[in-house]
Amino acid sequence: MAKNTKKEIANQGSADFDWEALSLDGYTQIQRSEMSDQYEKTLTSINEKEVIQGVVESITKKEVIINIGYKSEGVVPANEFRYNPDLKVGDTVDIYVETQEDKTGQLVVSHKTARMHSAWIRVNDVLRTGEIITGFVKCRTKGGLIVDVFGIEAFLPGSQIDVKPIRDYDIYVGKNMEFKVVKINEEFRNVVVSHKALIEAEIEEQKKQIISGLEKGQVLEGIVKNITTYGVFIDLGGVDGLIHITDLSWGRVNHPEEMLELDAKINVVILDFDDDKKRIALGLKQLQPHPWDSLDTNLNVGDKVSGKVVVLADYGAFIEIAPGVEGLIHVSEMSWSQHLRSAQDFLKVGDTVESVILTLDRDERKMSLGIKQLMPDPWNGIEDRYPVDSKHNAKVRNFTNFGVFVELEEGVDGLIHISDLSWQKKIKHPSEFCKVGDMLDVIVLEIDRDNRRISLGHKQLEENPWDVFEGTFAEGTVHQGTITEMKDKSGIVALPYGVEGICPSKHLKKADGSNANVDEVLDFVVIEFNKESRKIVLSHARSHEVDKEVAPAKAVKGKKPSSNPTDDAVNAINKGNEKSTLGDLDALAGLKEKMDKEK
Repeated sequence: MAKNTKKEIANQGSADFDWEALSLDGYTQIQRSEMSDQYEKTLTSINEKEVIQGVVESITKKEVIINIGYKSEGVVPANEFRYNPDLKVGDTVDIYVETQEDKTGQLVVSHKTARMHSAWIRVNDVLRTGEIITGFVKCRTKGGLIVDVFGIEAFLPGSQIDVKPIRDYDIYVGKNMEFKVVKINEEFRNVVVSHKALIEAEIEEQKKQIISGLEKGQVLEGIVKNITTYGVFIDLGGVDGLIHITDLSWGRVNHPEEMLELDAKINVVILDFDDDKKRIALGLKQLQPHPWDSLDTNLNVGDKVSGKVVVLADYGAFIEIAPGVEGLIHVSEMSWSQHLRSAQDFLKVGDTVESVILTLDRDERKMSLGIKQLMPDPWNGIEDRYPVDSKHNAKVRNFTNFGVFVELEEGVDGLIHISDLSWQKKIKHPSEFCKVGDMLDVIVLEIDRDNRRISLGHKQLEENPWDVFEGTFAEGTVHQGTITEMKDKSGIVALPYGVEGICPSKHLKKADGSNANVDEVLDFVVIEFNKESRKIVLSHARSHEVDKEVAPAKAVKGKKPSSNPTDDAVNAINKGNEKSTLGDLDALAGLKEKMDKEK
């Protein structure tokens, strides 16, 4: 014992000292442990990433303090409770635990996340059960509205707001409305709701009741739902009907907007509906008396009336002489002219027109009118202005296969038959002789006032050269001619003075037995002359045949002597008749000179 040092004695005393028994607050370690266990039992056990409930302890402008029974309180930004302006101290709210302790040892919680978490669970339950929920319309977006449902932003399409078209979405912003969840997209976290679905069932029941009671002629009250170019759709209380544009008014309607406005309340009459009563035809004008029923009873055919052009077509114009009372002026009654024209050449929509009643059928509610009757009839006194054999200048209007129609004056046309165009030229179609718009000199041949027809001639302005040709080209006379073409095995021969003759194939034999060809210049004997049909038949074969029965021939003055014995004999015979033909030849020469000048 004596051998132990002081340091050893001190260390020995420190080792034997009960430090745990020593406590500044008067509690032993054991007591403190027991108290800690008791305190832990008073705290709520929480886990991160879960939703718990807490009680609002205090509310400031920036924060809401929430007691969740944990060792520290939850602090949530006040803007997470903007959806609930009635929040007060003592309210129980959901809290999502983000982290039990951050770097500063503070509990991190979120009310917004808790709402989202709970909302997705709730919204899926609502979709499954079909429960009706209430949401807050936050704002407008493209094609619809954004709705707050359980803290989730859901989309409300414009077509799902109501059963009728909505034109102003802004009136719903800031309001609470009831909805049904109709679609959820978990991948994109989208929710679609509908307010229309809530009222469709009720409307469907109303619709059945309305449809079951529909009758033709029934008058109902409706609301203008939609306006189109062809008519107006009317909401009859869940059932839609159409007023066609023609059933809006007894008068002309250019567009239904002239008559009605959207959302207007009107009375309509049921005109018709299909077997399923899905298409309902409505009328508005039928509620008013027909204008024809109040038409002046003293109005008769021949009376003058005035009205406005409301419709214009190629065939005529409709004139409204009173609201709902129209008459047709056919284009043929707009002018005395017989040429086809369009009504647009005379009138335009909006013109005020004076006309004469031509027909009036009150039962059929039809009326025909005329304008030309207010002007003098050009056929009155036609014989005085265009007597037979009088000469005039007329304008070519159109052709037919048989002649040319010319206009002497407005409303007076005449026909030049194709046979009266030329004495000499054989015309296959009038277009070979003249063209539309040309001015022609004509002579009146005949007038048929009752049928409004005038026969005219053009060739009659000149003497008929065939009167002279009758002597010059008498049968048996010989003339030099040129074969211009072969037609139907016959030769067409150009004779003097612009006259053509025809030489049958059997008469084309030459002296050597060969057939004459085109462009050959030969002598031809006239074997037939027909003034009426202007036809001359020739023969070359006769000119070189020695036949005693052939009639003495007549030679054209100036014909060169021929070395052919037969030709010499013909020339000798013709010398005896030469004196009698000189006068005819002089007349022909004068005629030819006149024709050349005209050309």
